Amino acid sequence: MIQMLVTGPKPESVAGRRSIAVLVVILTGQFMTVLDGSIVNVAIAAIRSDLDTGGAALQLIVAGYVIAYAVLLIGGARLGDRFTQRRTFIAGLAAFTLASLACGLAWNEFSLIVFRFGQGVGAAALAPQVMTLIQRTFTGAARARALSIYAAIVSGGLLAGQILGGLIVDADLGGTGWRGVFLVNVPIGIALLMLAPRVLPVTVARTDRTVDGLGLATLTSTVLLLVVPLVLGRELGFPLWSWLCLGAGALGLAVFVLVERAVTRRGRDPLFAPRVLRAPGLLATAVTLLMVMGTFGGWLFVSALHMQSDLGYSALRAGVQFLPMGVTFAAAGLCWQRIPAVAHARMIPFGLVLSAASLGWLAWLSSAGAGIGAAASTAFALFGLGNGLAFSPLMTRALAAVPVTLAADASGLLTTSVQLGTVVGIASIGSVFFELMGTTASSAADAVAVAQLICAGTALVAAASAALAVRRMH
Repeated sequence: MIQMLVTGPKPESVAGRRSIAVLVVILTGQFMTVLDGSIVNVAIAAIRSDLDTGGAALQLIVAGYVIAYAVLLIGGARLGDRFTQRRTFIAGLAAFTLASLACGLAWNEFSLIVFRFGQGVGAAALAPQVMTLIQRTFTGAARARALSIYAAIVSGGLLAGQILGGLIVDADLGGTGWRGVFLVNVPIGIALLMLAPRVLPVTVARTDRTVDGLGLATLTSTVLLLVVPLVLGRELGFPLWSWLCLGAGALGLAVFVLVERAVTRRGRDPLFAPRVLRAPGLLATAVTLLMVMGTFGGWLFVSALHMQSDLGYSALRAGVQFLPMGVTFAAAGLCWQRIPAVAHARMIPFGLVLSAASLGWLAWLSSAGAGIGAAASTAFALFGLGNGLAFSPLMTRALAAVPVTLAADASGLLTTSVQLGTVVGIASIGSVFFELMGTTASSAADAVAVAQLICAGTALVAAASAALAVRRMH
């Protein structure tokens, strides 16, 4: 028992119906958290009209969920080790479901923002347990397949969010309008809360692990100092405090490193265990995923708003336009293992270069004032294909080098990169779009084209970072 507490629980071998049941429960929970990050995109026009919401508040409604989600993920991963992944998953699911109900009943923009943060807190407790449970429950080829399904769930949630959000808003069931995009989580959450205690594997709580409160507070403050000025600064004219916050946030990163080193010297658990940070290519992978999701999050936010506000598309039509992207992302994420292994290392940066090229093509189409026709749909599909060829293979290769006993720390690091990238992308790309968007169709077309070009440039940098990550894994 002492040895188990020190090294952590061994992987539990599951098979047949048991393994399917575990995946269904944890990936449905993951699906809900991803869905909630994207389903609001196609409802923002309705929210703006109903609650008379400004641009900054809209960004907080979309990004506030991801802000809380991102900054608390590491703590959520550590809590999973301390109190078991099973208990933490269920607690996070309960909090997420309750906050979703509150969002659906929100009475003004402030209450909606607050409840969105509450959803993020629940998601931060739930989501890191998913990847950790996969790491600890499956081994070898079964783990690779489970991670590929995980990637498909990520893309499926994003795609379903766009389409389901459009259906819900347009259907206006019971006069709920945009509120339905939050209320849809409630019955799903209740069903999962009934199943999870019966299905999820039981592991031993690691009483040797603690939550680094000082490190968590430093990281949370740093992220908020960096993100809040990006979200609110444009609408307020970038006042002095916004620049001071950005400077303090940059300084906070250095302070966080010093805090973590001090925690390690005292023999306590830092948020990022040194052995995890030294895993081959893991840090470079985290940086790459941050840029990939920053590109994706910013592009998705701007595109959804542009289609509804500037092109006059309905919420449903705007959601359906993302279908080619979601399908190709999911297909690539599920089928990449069929590509010869010798090509995997080159496939990852190639996929991100393909994404950058498709975004450049979209920028050219947008600058010409074109709607979403066959050419743009093809570019959407190539964008999804490129990201699919990079996302799941890169994550799978990085996690293969991490011991199972450190699965929670690695999961927390990578999922934090994914979510933090999303919120930074929404804040920064969204701010550029709102700054350039005028009152004419031509100015709106130019604004979305510039935003897409910035995304294309970021994707190219991500390709270089991915090449470095892959090289360090050898």
